Amino acid sequence: MEDVIKNYSADFMQLKNTKENDWFSKQRQSAFDIFQESGFPNTRVEDWKYTDVKPIAKNTFSNITESNVASDNNEIDEILIKDLDCVNLVFINGTYSEKYSDIKNISSKIVIKSMADALINDESLLKKHLTKHINQELNSFTALNTAFIQDGAYINISANTNIDKPINITYISRDSNHPFATHPRNLIVMGENSNATVIENYVGSGKVNYFTNSVTETVLLQGAVLKHYKIQQEGSSAFHIASLNTSQSKDSRFESHLVSIGGALVRNNINASLNEEGAEIIMNGLYMTEDVQHVDNHTRVDHLKPHTQSHQNYRGVLNGKSRGVFNGKVVVHPQAQKIEAYQNNANLLLSDDAEIDTKPELEIYADDVKCTHGATVGQLDDDMLFYLRSRAVDEKTARSLLTYAFADEVISEINIKEIQNKLERLIIGRLPDSSLIREYV
Repeated sequence: MEDVIKNYSADFMQLKNTKENDWFSKQRQSAFDIFQESGFPNTRVEDWKYTDVKPIAKNTFSNITESNVASDNNEIDEILIKDLDCVNLVFINGTYSEKYSDIKNISSKIVIKSMADALINDESLLKKHLTKHINQELNSFTALNTAFIQDGAYINISANTNIDKPINITYISRDSNHPFATHPRNLIVMGENSNATVIENYVGSGKVNYFTNSVTETVLLQGAVLKHYKIQQEGSSAFHIASLNTSQSKDSRFESHLVSIGGALVRNNINASLNEEGAEIIMNGLYMTEDVQHVDNHTRVDHLKPHTQSHQNYRGVLNGKSRGVFNGKVVVHPQAQKIEAYQNNANLLLSDDAEIDTKPELEIYADDVKCTHGATVGQLDDDMLFYLRSRAVDEKTARSLLTYAFADEVISEINIKEIQNKLERLIIGRLPDSSLIREYV
């Protein structure tokens, strides 16, 4: 472990020397001090008891972004969401690619740019929000991301502004000469009564050994509405740790739709603070695992004021010797009367060797609330299998159809058809007899 910390220290000193005069240098140093002190979490830490990050800790990753990694138009076209009319920001191995991005013809009421650009030219705006909506002491990975911030997406939408086109942020990890880490940092600030849709898409190639450590901060002022989609389809040898943090004001609404399909070891943290009355958050998630994949979803919603609402619905489909984790926590603070909180986690085990650890939690300090939570773990319904078999559907196809229907309950909540189509293709592609299934759906 000491050798690994030394590697991060050496990379940090190299980065620090190139950034020593920038306004963010003190925050970098403070964050790295936290990481050095805490190190990587182990399974004795309650929040990490089901997820062992030793495979990340023991690897030596280069944390200095390579800016000369090339791609081609055919690869980019294949990765981007087909037929979706959107604003595109593309990052290759953690570095913004102006060549493949399209952020032209943007209204003057909207700022969309790379974080690298914003760190240089938007100091006063970033000082108000960057790192202000996380508690990096709770998560050493977040501290590590803060220390190594180099690039990512910065979006700032003025009050009373409605963006018709989705903003699509795509992170592509490609072949490199050595194992590497990227630390994308996204900041989304929604002005009063603004409305936008943002997509985060993480894609990796083949057997490349890399580590994605991303952090997204979202700030919703009064009446703002943000729909956030995240599609994680990293490479089969990749590690993916991500933290999404949202801070919500009066009458704001945040929708999170998370789909995790790729990666060897994946951890998604979502932390929401409902700070004022009328704030609402919707959280839908789907994770599909196979072989020896490990996907961990951790959510925490803090109801800090009365008349706030949260709704969580996560579904898992696990096959092979894979393992899934869902730990959802809702904290109702003493002054948060008359709130509503709903939480549900349903899991489908397709293999006797697959494993799920599910732990929905309610922590309530108010007495006039409506809170429910539940978790289910099961296999395919024998009666439904019999029904399909009786209608001349072979058993393998019947199982795949029922699995697809189970997963599609989350996908159907997405109201952008092009994203739905992409996700349906990804899901069907993971099932046996995919060509036959397409005929039915």
